[in-house]
Amino acid sequence: MGFAIVYHEKTFPRQQNQQIFHEKMDRGYERERFESISIKRSVAKKFKKYCRTLSRSQSMTLLIMLDFFRDNGISPVESLGPNLMASEVRILKRINAVIAIMRDMEKTQTKPTAAMILSLFEESAPNEKPLILEKKLTEEKPLKYRERQDEN
Repeated sequence: MGFAIVYHEKTFPRQQNQQIFHEKMDRGYERERFESISIKRSVAKKFKKYCRTLSRSQSMTLLIMLDFFRDNGISPVESLGPNLMASEVRILKRINAVIAIMRDMEKTQTKPTAAMILSLFEESAPNEKPLILEKKLTEEKPLKYRERQDEN
């Protein structure tokens, strides 16, 4: 008889159990050994539930969380209030700086360029003369024919 390991309340032969572990294993970490960490039962239940919501293994969830805290310079002990406020102030300053740059470009580049182009078009436009000469009727001509009026 072969040695059996309990996996999720089920007993499997050793070879089948190894196959299940390899399917569940995280990519890039297949050859690493597992290490145990002692945590309270209630915390472990919450963590397992959170891992299921992320659809990740416990190792990958913990790794993602650690990377997030390290990359963003956030400490889980500190409140996010001051950090978020400082970030918001920095972002608003950058937005105001971009607006100032755009206004300066408009004053120094866009408006003068548009004015120069407009002046070039005004100077180069030929005097518009009508193609067909129109007769302008300024005076009324007397009628050649008129109805007779009876004097009776």
